[in-house]
Amino acid sequence: MGLTVPSAVASADPTGGSDGQAWLAATEAAPQYPGVSIEWDVPITMSDGTVLQANVYRPADASGRAVESKTPSVLNITPYTKLLDTLVDSALSIPQVGETLMDVANSLDLAAPFDGVSELTGVIAGGGARVLGVNRDLVQNGYTQVVVDARGTGFSQGNWDVLGKREQQDSIEVIDWMSKQGWSDGKVGMAGISYSAINSVQAASNNPPALKAIFPVEPGNDLLRDIVGTGGGLGVGFMPLWLTAVNGLKLIPNVQDILQGNFDPLWLASRLEDPGTLIPELVQAMTAQRIEDVSPSTLQVAQDGQFYQDRSADVGNITAATMVYGGWHDIFANSEPRIYNGIDLPPGQKQLIMGNGYHVTPGGGFGKDGAPPRLDVLERAWFDMWLKGIDNGIDRYGPVTMLQQGGGWITDDQFPRAGATYERMYLNSAPSGTAAHAAYDGSLTNDPSSAAARLTVAPGLRGFCSGDGTQGTAGISVVLGASCSKDSRFQEAEGLTFTGEAVTEPTSLSGPINVHLETVLDSTDGFWAATVNDVAPDGTSTPITNGALTASLRAVDDSKSTRSANGDYSEPHHYLTIDTRQPVVPGEVTAVDINMLPTDAVLQPGHRLRVDVYAASVPRYLALGPMLADSQLKPQHIELAADRPSFVNVPFVGGR
Repeated sequence: MGLTVPSAVASADPTGGSDGQAWLAATEAAPQYPGVSIEWDVPITMSDGTVLQANVYRPADASGRAVESKTPSVLNITPYTKLLDTLVDSALSIPQVGETLMDVANSLDLAAPFDGVSELTGVIAGGGARVLGVNRDLVQNGYTQVVVDARGTGFSQGNWDVLGKREQQDSIEVIDWMSKQGWSDGKVGMAGISYSAINSVQAASNNPPALKAIFPVEPGNDLLRDIVGTGGGLGVGFMPLWLTAVNGLKLIPNVQDILQGNFDPLWLASRLEDPGTLIPELVQAMTAQRIEDVSPSTLQVAQDGQFYQDRSADVGNITAATMVYGGWHDIFANSEPRIYNGIDLPPGQKQLIMGNGYHVTPGGGFGKDGAPPRLDVLERAWFDMWLKGIDNGIDRYGPVTMLQQGGGWITDDQFPRAGATYERMYLNSAPSGTAAHAAYDGSLTNDPSSAAARLTVAPGLRGFCSGDGTQGTAGISVVLGASCSKDSRFQEAEGLTFTGEAVTEPTSLSGPINVHLETVLDSTDGFWAATVNDVAPDGTSTPITNGALTASLRAVDDSKSTRSANGDYSEPHHYLTIDTRQPVVPGEVTAVDINMLPTDAVLQPGHRLRVDVYAASVPRYLALGPMLADSQLKPQHIELAADRPSFVNVPFVGGR
C-alpha cells in the first residue's frame, strides 16, 4: 500500500484518540502467529573479518517452527549483551510472571519515602521494558527481530568502539545482511533504548537503502554536552558506573560454546587486549592535577574534538521515518529535541514525544488517562505503517507530544512552541521571603537595578539528594523519593536562590534558557551549576531545567550559538576545549553564560519562578581533575550590581 504523508498533522490528542485506541487494540489482540522461533548466536561477519553474534527472533507456528513468509525486520544493537535482552524477554513472556509484573507496575503506588520505587516500575507499565530489546508482539505479528551484540561486547569479537565510525559501519553491514536473508522482505527498522537508540540515529544518518524507519528511545547526539562533560563537568553520577557495567558484562563468555567445545579464541584475545575500554582515561580525567599530566588519549575524550564529531550523527541526512522519545530529565534531554528539529522530513514522518521521566523510566505514565499509548503500542503502530504500509493514522499523531512540566500532556506542531518571547528576569539581592531555608534568599525581578552585593556560595554535597543528582544517576537515585528528586529545598540549603513574584494566571515557557552570571572567584577556576525551578504555594521547589559550566571553559562559539530577539544568548555553545580555556583572574568580575536544557513548562496561578545557583552539584557534575585542582574548592561569589546585572533569559509563551 502506498503512503501519502499529509501536509498538516490532524490529531491534537496526546492519546491518539480513536487511532490510539485502535493501536492498543491491535497490540492486545490475539497474535497473527502463535509462537516465536529463536536462532541463538547467529554469526555475522563484518567486512574486516570480525564476527558479531546475533539472536534472530522469527514468527512461528504452533509447533515452534519458523514460518516461511518473508517479513520486515527490526534491528537492535546492544553493548549490554544479548543476555540482558533474553532475561527481560523471558520474564515478560512467561504468562504468570509477565502478567504479575504488569499488574504490580500498574497498581504500585507507595507513599513517601518509597514513592520513587513506584516511579521506577513505570518502565514496565508504560511499555519501556518491552522496547528495550525484544518485542514479542512485533514478532508474533509478522516481524523478524534481530538483537546483535555490538563489536567488542557480549559474545561478539573485536574491541569495543563505543559508537565510533567502525561500529557505525557495522550497523550498515548488519542492515544489509538482514535485508538479504531468506526470511526478509527487504525492509528494515531499528529500535531500542539509550545506546541502541543512538546507534539507530547514527545508522539512519548514513542512509543504508534497506532502513525505512527507526524508533529511538532516549537517544543522544552531542555526547560530550549531554552527559560526558556537560559544561566541562564530568558526569560522575553516570559515566563511571556505566563504563564499569559494560566492561564487566563484555567479559562474560558464551558458556554454551565452552560446554560444546566451540570456545572462540579471538573473542578472548580481544578482551585481553582491551579489558576496560575508556576506564583508564576516565580515571586520569578525574585524578590528574595538571593539564600537562593528561595523556593524549584522555584529552581526546575529555574535550570537544574529532572523537565526539565522529560520534555525532548528521541528522539532516535522515530519510527513514523517525519517532524520537525523550524526557525533560533524561540524561540526553539536551539532544532529543535537537534530533527531531534537525531531521529534514515532514511532520508526521518525523515525531517527537517528550515525557517527564528519567533515563531508567522510559514510558513512565504512558497508557494512562490523557497520556500517550504505551511505548510498545507506539512502536508497533510506527513500524506497521512505515514497514508494512498499514494506514493506521500514526502519521497524524503529534507531531510534537509533550508532558508540560507543571501541567498535563499537550500536542503542538513544533518545539519550542510558537509565540515564545525571551525576556530577562534579573537576580536581585532583595529577599523574596520565600526561601529562608536557603544559603541566600534573593529575588527575581523585572528591574535590573539591585542593591550592590557580593553573594557567596561554597561547594557542597547536598546534590546527592536533588533533581540534578537523580538525573545524573540516570534516575536510579529516584529511590530516595520525591523529597529529593522533585523538591530542591534540601539542596537549596547550600545554594543562592532568586525567586519571583507569584503569577496570577497560567504562565508558560518553552525552549532553552540561559542563565547569565557576573561572578568573582578567589582562585583561577571554579564550577557553576544552576537550576530553574517552579515553586508551589506550599514551598515545594521543583526543578524544571538545569545546566552547569566550568568557569575557565566559558568561551562561547558564536557561530554555533543562538541569540534571542532581545540580543541575549538563548543557547550559548561553549567550545569546551583546552585550547580555548581562559583561567579566571582571582578577584576580577567575570561573566559566564550557563545554557540550560530545553524545556516546556507552565507555572500555575500562585506559583513562582526560581533560579538556584550552586558552586557544585555532585554527583551530576564534577569538574575535571586539573580544573578541580585549580579551583581549590574555594567559595565562589556572584557580584550583583546595576551596571553589570545577572539575569535569566526566559522564553515566555505569549509574554508574562
